[in-house]
Amino acid sequence: MKKQALITCIALLFFGLCLQASEESKTWAASNKAKKFVEETIVIGFFASPYGAGWTEDKHLHDYLNRSRAAGITGHSMTLAAASHTWENFIVEHQRWRETMAQDPDKYIFVRSIRDIEAAHIRGNTTAVVWNSQTSTIINGDLKKVATLKEMGIGSMLLSYNDLFRAGSGSLAEFNGNTTGVTSWGLAIVNEMVKHGIIVDLSHMGPITTNGIMDHMDKNYPGVPYVFTHSLPIGLYKNEPAATPKGCYRNISDEEAIRAAKSGGYVSPTFTEWMMDGIWPDDITPQQCADMIDYYVKLVGVDHVGIASDDMFTTQPTMGFVAKNSAMYADDGYMVNAFNKGATGCGELAKILPAITDELWKRGYSDEDIKKIYGGNKMRVYRQVWEGIAPENDPVSKKERERFVNKYRNKFIEK
Repeated sequence: MKKQALITCIALLFFGLCLQASEESKTWAASNKAKKFVEETIVIGFFASPYGAGWTEDKHLHDYLNRSRAAGITGHSMTLAAASHTWENFIVEHQRWRETMAQDPDKYIFVRSIRDIEAAHIRGNTTAVVWNSQTSTIINGDLKKVATLKEMGIGSMLLSYNDLFRAGSGSLAEFNGNTTGVTSWGLAIVNEMVKHGIIVDLSHMGPITTNGIMDHMDKNYPGVPYVFTHSLPIGLYKNEPAATPKGCYRNISDEEAIRAAKSGGYVSPTFTEWMMDGIWPDDITPQQCADMIDYYVKLVGVDHVGIASDDMFTTQPTMGFVAKNSAMYADDGYMVNAFNKGATGCGELAKILPAITDELWKRGYSDEDIKKIYGGNKMRVYRQVWEGIAPENDPVSKKERERFVNKYRNKFIEK
């Protein structure tokens, strides 16, 4: 029991390394026009956030999401599990989140379809909650649990977080030379995910594993999209003067991003500083966030790009642990070096997204383009995977749906 608790603690702390500064992050000046645009647009973020590493007090969660709602952000994909979390860990985490949210029940909508996201946008004072798992270890070796995860609201899941697990090798494992790739067990999980409408998330897995999953999806489930929920492009930083020879092991190649787009999926860069190889800024700027978006748009097209922040709360507990246990992170010192250079944070959406909007307008992006990037592309994939409705078979056009949502949103605001 003590051994399992230690493993879970280490997993949480390692997972917490992608929980970047929120309370400490900078609020960037933006035009009133941009602020209004964010408020009027369906915006879906992504953050990693297990209790105990991401947040330790109920107030942390409420404060963060109150800021998010005030900025007009519709909802977030929120991670409940990662690394070696078991089913029991997942249940405890799920209960902890729900109990905390039940303190203010009118402010949350638990998403089972895109209509729930639209409802959150119409109401304006609620957050759409999409659950995510950054590990498949939570099924405890029982494929039948995948169906249960779907019923509990898991919208997306990746197989192997960072290290080597039964399902396959993560990004750090492959960085250190492991060539396991995706296993037969991992592909069996993928089959269950497709069957039950859970999105296959490829972030934080090694390229051998990732390409193995994509090969399996393309062969057996053509037309079913897969995604990178929070991954930076290696190509954006490879020519930086200070770039490391291998780049950041969590970042993905152009070829991986292109394959996700060809499947009909999307790629969301995460506004996370320590992964910005060769730059490692003290405060990520709206311009740098726009660079990430722009790189992917030019690579795969505006219909296949989203956003993620991967942030939450405070870095202090994580930074203290890393300082004392730097040898635990076998990445040739990459992450600790980046932290030492000041790259300990990321851009909280509520504080940076309006300024990013101004920057994208400067670069010639239309309102329609930005709406796709902030939420529209995710909504398309959600509808296709969760509800089995491909865009070409959707009886309600995107413009008709948007008119409906905005019509009732305006009526709600008037009241």
